[in-house]
Amino acid sequence: MSAPKSETGRWFAEEVQPHESSLRSYLRNVFPSLPDVDDLVQESYARLIRAREAGRVSYAKAFLFTTARNAALDFFRRRKVVAIDGLADLAELSVIEDRPDASESLNKQQELAMLAEAVRGLPERCRQVLTLRLMYALPHKEIAAELGISEHTVKAQLAKGMRRCADYFEERGLP
Repeated sequence: MSAPKSETGRWFAEEVQPHESSLRSYLRNVFPSLPDVDDLVQESYARLIRAREAGRVSYAKAFLFTTARNAALDFFRRRKVVAIDGLADLAELSVIEDRPDASESLNKQQELAMLAEAVRGLPERCRQVLTLRLMYALPHKEIAAELGISEHTVKAQLAKGMRRCADYFEERGLP
């Protein structure tokens, strides 16, 4: 059951809008390559209001920041897919079935096993930072606080880990 429009407007003004500037700062810090923070903020507001109308919002600020992070991740996933599709030579594409065949499934399993092996081979601190960032999507500041290190160290360890994983795959002839 949706709340009356005046109630939604009051709730938005009191519970959501006061967090707009900190939301924008958060998005700029965590996603510095994001081209348009304004669009993402508006998308987050729309998702938040729909969720509230469905009765799924208990804490507006927490839901807002989580929604904004998820919307940003969605944006980057879509951009990655578009970039890959844009570069593909359409003449070389073959028809892909909806279900992967056994060899494709096995290939994916082997790739994941190799990635796990690459990550296990990293130095402990590097592995911790990479896991917290990529698996749990924690911002640099939270990783630094969790591990008791500086944000600069977090960035350096991330770069080192990504570079070592890329080298690991390159040594094995994988892109």
